Amino acid sequence: MSEPGSKSGLTYAASGVDIDAGEALVDAIKPLAKSTRRPGAEASLGGFGALFDLRAAGYDDPLIVTTTDGVGTKLKIAIETHRHDTVGIDLVAMCVNDLLAQGAEPLMFLDYYATSKLDVDTAKRVVAGIAEGCKRAGCALVGGETAEMPGMYGNDDYDLAGFSVGAVDRNKVLPRMDDMREGDVIIGLASSGPHSNGYSLIRKVIEVSGLSWASDAPFAKGMSLAQALLEPTRIYIKTVLPLMKSGLIKGGAHITGGGLIENPDRAVPDHLTATFDFDGWEFPPVFKWLMETGNIDKHEMLRTFNCGVGFVLYVAPKDADAVLAALLNAGEDAFIVGQLAAK
Repeated sequence: MSEPGSKSGLTYAASGVDIDAGEALVDAIKPLAKSTRRPGAEASLGGFGALFDLRAAGYDDPLIVTTTDGVGTKLKIAIETHRHDTVGIDLVAMCVNDLLAQGAEPLMFLDYYATSKLDVDTAKRVVAGIAEGCKRAGCALVGGETAEMPGMYGNDDYDLAGFSVGAVDRNKVLPRMDDMREGDVIIGLASSGPHSNGYSLIRKVIEVSGLSWASDAPFAKGMSLAQALLEPTRIYIKTVLPLMKSGLIKGGAHITGGGLIENPDRAVPDHLTATFDFDGWEFPPVFKWLMETGNIDKHEMLRTFNCGVGFVLYVAPKDADAVLAALLNAGEDAFIVGQLAAK
């Protein structure tokens, strides 16, 4: 048995885990986390857990809401093209937009970053994107886990998972299914692109198209395919949450995997269903190109992608104009896409 300090002794670094790199990353991202501070949270890294003062955030009788999600194979584009700066925004968006569907305000965010060999610069760029997403959502980046696991991933590969914690006053929880009625209006909020869903199919379309990530995007002038398809997921918190708190919104749905076929009815009572006028808005160019190039039928498009609608809201007909006006004034591209109907 080797004595401590012996040259022949094994080390964690020799097995592929660089503790020094991990510590360097923590030091590099501490200012990023600090920049996301908000009332109720200090957003400082290094402890074993994170605390949140709900009273300092203005809550008296809150319910806690939690969500978790990832970015999916959109990461493959980032990894293959060395464009790591925006997938962190996607990670936050996928979690906090789910909170929004419950009427909840995002308070805290944590991330999990896993790789075979930690590259500090790459990880810092990813976390910078996470911090930017947290700022857009108004939540604090309070911690995370960096897992260096030799042999688990390819040389440059990494994976991400996010975890968000939010709160909503007990009397403001959404959806308010008991208040929903046949004829309620469905308002759609425009997406920024495919967001973070359907990328396995997107990558297959790119393969059959014969194009590369460096090719000019046929649907986005002046951008490469990689640039256009890495457009980050839109975060709807700051424009929509005030309307939810006002009581004008009966419910909402984040349009993710399952598209406009599966997601809308998740926030609707069993005796009603969300019906859409799918000819009522024009599919954005990226979806038209995917549909044509991949010879994808419309139903498959609608159950895979958001097709230009990243979030939907359910409102009473008498409130629809006011909600639309408020969203447009706040900078959202909002439009009526359908209504609730009896099953």
